[in-house]
Amino acid sequence: MRLLVCFGALLPILVSAAAAQPNTADPRAVAEVRAGKRDTANAAWWGFSAGDSTAALQATLDSGAKKVIVPYMGAPWIITPVKLRGNQEVLLEPGVVVLAKKGAFLGPSDSLLTADGVDNLTIRGYGAALRMHKADYQQSPYQKAEWRMGLSLRGVNNVLVEGISSDFSGGDGYYIAGNATRRWSENVIVRDCAAEGNHRQGMSVISAVNLLVENCRFSSTQGTAPESGIDIEPNIEEDRLQNVLVRNCIFENNSGHGMQVYLRPLSRKSAPVSIRFENCLTRMRPEAAGAGAGMVVGAARDDGPQGLIEFVNCASENTAREGALIYDKSASSVKVRFVNCHWHSPWQGQVPNYAGPRVPVLLDARRPAISSSPGGVEFAGCYVYDTVNRPAVQFESEKPLSLSDVSGVIYSVGARTPRARLGDGGKNVNLRVILPAASQP
Repeated sequence: MRLLVCFGALLPILVSAAAAQPNTADPRAVAEVRAGKRDTANAAWWGFSAGDSTAALQATLDSGAKKVIVPYMGAPWIITPVKLRGNQEVLLEPGVVVLAKKGAFLGPSDSLLTADGVDNLTIRGYGAALRMHKADYQQSPYQKAEWRMGLSLRGVNNVLVEGISSDFSGGDGYYIAGNATRRWSENVIVRDCAAEGNHRQGMSVISAVNLLVENCRFSSTQGTAPESGIDIEPNIEEDRLQNVLVRNCIFENNSGHGMQVYLRPLSRKSAPVSIRFENCLTRMRPEAAGAGAGMVVGAARDDGPQGLIEFVNCASENTAREGALIYDKSASSVKVRFVNCHWHSPWQGQVPNYAGPRVPVLLDARRPAISSSPGGVEFAGCYVYDTVNRPAVQFESEKPLSLSDVSGVIYSVGARTPRARLGDGGKNVNLRVILPAASQP
């Protein structure tokens, strides 16, 4: 991350030095690539231009080369929207910044890089960055929108993204979904990546099968709701969220939630859901503005999908709101399970006009029309660290509803009186909040 910050700081200097860039065009090498005599292409051969390198970069990607190298040129690769191709490895050299052209991207869905319907694509860029101009898109002459993505993957199969930072987009740093002919993306890995300062989300997952997000950092999302680090949220009933694994990731200083799953569009007819967060951390610095919770699952309807959502060995620190929030989730839909999760010092942010209970873990039935039988949550050896004398976990409902199928153990560390406030009655409700044994942290 420090490397990326350093190159960001040098960007104005690099731009001012752009006039000194040599003419790197190599027509002979270009002809050899097109003739199939070379399987590796260097984008500079098509002629780097400090003012706008769109044509050169797009032509390189369209050349049919198995490997495309985007070299460090001492100045950013300034582009308008570019389409990625399949059966190709794209290597961004360390220090490369692929930068959105100022005054371009006027279309509400104009994204920096888009892969639509492609197979077998690798994008690798350790020490490289995709960067847009979020502040520009938030004012005239730009139409208000939230879909100007840094990297958009739509209906792709067998895609690997490694080592890239996607920052300051007019939408999401990374967007993973289906397209007009493929309802979901499949076999996608996003590893060792970062997303900073994006408008809507660090990453949005709309529809994916076999997705791994690993060793990534999603930070400082701010612009338009939900403003989460990652938001796993389908658009339609036919979308799929199967074998989605988010592992060893950090969600930091986002204005919305850290890890969010929202399932309202899915029904009992939808494919079963399988989502797992493992060894992940959500945190807020005291000076950061935000209004989100750490781990969030919402809107799994009474007639919602089956399956399992797990948070395993995850933690939250100094969140603006709850450590964990489960709302409008029916006991008859997908199950939610927290295993060895830790929620430390929740409710550190300013959340104006909020009238609900300020507790570390909240089970909230906001809208009975979505979930008339809330529940279906298990806590397996989880911990709340809280110095405020309040319930560690509470159930809140606007209408007289009862929980069902809520179980497990939450250890309360720091509070004088460990307790749960879960309402009256309920079926199969066996959740205990207790002081930890002396050997526990």
